[in-house]
Amino acid sequence: MCTRKCSKCIGITLFPLATCAIVSNLLLYFPNGQVLQPSEITDLVWFFNGIVGAGILVREKCCSCHFCLLTKKTSMLLSVVLAVLGFAGGVYCAVISSLGLVGGPLCDTGDGEYIYPFRNDTLDNYLFNQTTWSICQEPENIILWNIVLFSILLVIGVIEAVLCFIQVINGLTGFICGTCMRKRKVSILYDCGS
Repeated sequence: MCTRKCSKCIGITLFPLATCAIVSNLLLYFPNGQVLQPSEITDLVWFFNGIVGAGILVREKCCSCHFCLLTKKTSMLLSVVLAVLGFAGGVYCAVISSLGLVGGPLCDTGDGEYIYPFRNDTLDNYLFNQTTWSICQEPENIILWNIVLFSILLVIGVIEAVLCFIQVINGLTGFICGTCMRKRKVSILYDCGS
């Protein structure tokens, strides 16, 4: 098993996920393509969970191949550190996205004032009761917009956290045992035969 190949595959997989997370988070600022006042945007969007958490922190892991000039062990140890940051970013994205889904969006219920109509609704969760969605008048389709984008961010955050956790194990294995087990076995067999 080659830990460097595994690390490269994980990095290649994380790059499009991080890009999708950044785009999804940016879209939350423009419900239905509308430009709103900052005070009219759901507060959890300002936590930058897709931009910083699942985006920048995870992209740092993707781009760790720049450290290939370092020794193999140092490179794998640095990969572990970056994977831990990526894991934290993925978990952060998943947690904030979950809170965004549970709390619901900030919207105008018809009186011109933006409120969170579903934040303290303990009896009936709006996610499973689509008839309550009509309470939000402006921005149009804000509930569906938030559900789709926060769900995408939640899934991306979970996948990134799992991949980064695998990379932590992979990097530690590469640091402790070496980056390529196959080459090591061949050299041991060769040394024993002479």
